[in-house]
Amino acid sequence: MSIDHPVVVMGVSGSGKSTVGAALAGRLRVPFEDADDLHPSANVAKMSRGEPLDDSDRWPWLELIGMWLDRHSDGGVIACSALKRKYRDQLRHHSDNVEFLLLAGSPEVIARRQAGRPGHFMPASLMSSQFATLEPLAPDEDGVVVDVDQSVDEIVEGYLGQKGITL
Repeated sequence: MSIDHPVVVMGVSGSGKSTVGAALAGRLRVPFEDADDLHPSANVAKMSRGEPLDDSDRWPWLELIGMWLDRHSDGGVIACSALKRKYRDQLRHHSDNVEFLLLAGSPEVIARRQAGRPGHFMPASLMSSQFATLEPLAPDEDGVVVDVDQSVDEIVEGYLGQKGITL
C-alpha cells in the first residue's frame, strides 16, 4: 500500500521537514519538493536579514506550493512550514485530499537541530517567532503528529505506522 494523495511535512524551521520529507518520499516512491526552494528571492533575503515573513510575503509562496500539490494530487511529498491553519486551508484550496505530517519538538530539541545546520537562510534567531506562529493541527484536519526527537527512520516509520501503510 502506498499513498494516493499529497503529504505536506510541516513544522517550525529546524524540525527536519526537508530531511524527513525526502526520506518519506523515497520510501513511498513519490516525488519530493522542498518548499524553501519555491520562496521568492525577496523572502529569502528578508529571512536572511533575521526578519520574519508576514502574510503578504507568504501568500504568493503558498500559491506556488498549492500549484505543486495540485500537480501531485495522486501522490507526492512537500516540505513546507504551514504553521498557521489559514496557510493549511489555502493549501487545501488547491488539493482537498492533502494530508499533513506535523514534526513536533520542544524549543530545546529544535535549537539543538538548528545548531547542526550552519549557513541556512533561516537564522536561529527567528525560532521564537516560528513557535509563536505555529498553530497545531486541529482535530478536523487530516494529519499526523510525530515527535522529532528520534531518528529520521523512526519518524518515517512512525508516520507510516500511524497511517497503516506497509511497504
